[in-house]
Amino acid sequence: MDWLFFDYFFSTRVMSIITLIIIGINFLLAIGLIFLERRSAQSVWAWILVLFFLPVVGFIIYMLFGRTIYNQKIFIIQEDDKVGMEHLVQDQLDELSNNSLDFSNPVAEKHKKLIHMLLYNNQSFLTVNNSIETFTNGRDKFDSLLEDIRNAKDHIHFQYYIFRLDNLGKELYEALLQKQKEGVTVRFLYDDIGSRGLTLRNFRKFKNEGGQVEAFFPNMLPLINPRMNNRNHRKIVVIDGSVGYVGGFNVGDEYLGLNKKFGFWRDTHLKISGEAVKSLQLRFMLDWNSHSERNNLTREERYFPAVGYHGENPIQIASSGPDEKWQQIKYGYIKMIYSAKKSIYIQTPYFIPDPSFLEAVRIAILSGIKVHLMIPNMPDHPFVYWGTYSNAGALVKMGAEVHIYEKGFLHQKIVMIDDEVLSVGTTNIDMRSFLLNFEVNAFIYDAEQAGQYREIYEKDVEDSTLLTEERYAARGKWIKFKESFANLISPIL
Repeated sequence: MDWLFFDYFFSTRVMSIITLIIIGINFLLAIGLIFLERRSAQSVWAWILVLFFLPVVGFIIYMLFGRTIYNQKIFIIQEDDKVGMEHLVQDQLDELSNNSLDFSNPVAEKHKKLIHMLLYNNQSFLTVNNSIETFTNGRDKFDSLLEDIRNAKDHIHFQYYIFRLDNLGKELYEALLQKQKEGVTVRFLYDDIGSRGLTLRNFRKFKNEGGQVEAFFPNMLPLINPRMNNRNHRKIVVIDGSVGYVGGFNVGDEYLGLNKKFGFWRDTHLKISGEAVKSLQLRFMLDWNSHSERNNLTREERYFPAVGYHGENPIQIASSGPDEKWQQIKYGYIKMIYSAKKSIYIQTPYFIPDPSFLEAVRIAILSGIKVHLMIPNMPDHPFVYWGTYSNAGALVKMGAEVHIYEKGFLHQKIVMIDDEVLSVGTTNIDMRSFLLNFEVNAFIYDAEQAGQYREIYEKDVEDSTLLTEERYAARGKWIKFKESFANLISPIL
């Protein structure tokens, strides 16, 4: 009996010590969240709830998903690159201050405050000599991309969040491999989490031909990645420094509408020719150099060739990420919304904005500005979807016009105001894109381009149903419960 009592007493004491250690770790993490990390109050409380209600599991979740990388110098700019870029940005800032910048477009001049903000915060220099081709169908986009790859003469810089080696992926891989065999330099950058299942071993043949491949924030251990949250969500292709692609399509058969669950995949992607390609090139170079130790890119004429006349579309390429002090693309969105005089159009798969974005939209509605929002009819992430549906329903009650896309899955990320300024890129309307992921968007100042998008939006309305107050009020209790839970954890979705 004495031994049984001793074993019981000892095991109880050990468990008490372990419990105290776990409570202590949770307490220290909570202190760190509150006082050390730059987070919103909503995010802090959400993580504290996770840590204290799920002591062990919450700690693991935090280590995988919760850590921040603020103030880390991930993207190192070589001194020559830094000077060249800063001179261009400073020159444009000075010209804006002196009212001497030649916009060559009345829309760009009208929105010079937005241009100034992106220049100042993001070093997103304005280019005006550009032409744009817009793709809303995956097959059309990838057919165009494949043609440009086959016509490449010097280099191909290829970057995607998701790259699958399915039928489409193999088609692109073979095209890139063939160009490498022909002597064209090909660099391939993929995100290690977005492209899960893809490893450097898949590129042996490509690398044997001289191709260069890097994974963004790769796994340190099998199945474990300490940077689950901070992913490179950008999709950029630059060919010969003269043609650039940016937008929402990743590489996979589902983006061609071949997935039975999602059906038709509705997305938007841009093909840009002109001076703005230099901005995409610079963005790729910074991303590449952040993970390539032996094959760093430096400024060379071959990467930034002289550009002839291509058009008159003013464009700023803006990027954002958790390493930055400011949430540049979110600021761009909010500045657009506050600048709107007549209308705001938003298409997004996820609509879980932070309070500053949501407040801007509410103020716009109350000011008599027509707000149009389009969201998908199905979830690819359940909690995110019900948070989206809840926020959309709240805006309907205020007078916004909300459509639910029914033809397939809606994935594009679009914000447009007054049929004048348009932002297209990789940035969703959620905390993940605003704070955690590395994103890139094109801000376009052109009434003709905005008019084309307005026509595209109206065509999408034909494949959508209107979310009315009556329809939203008729949702069941189970949906209301899912909405409430999604709203509770929305700061960490």
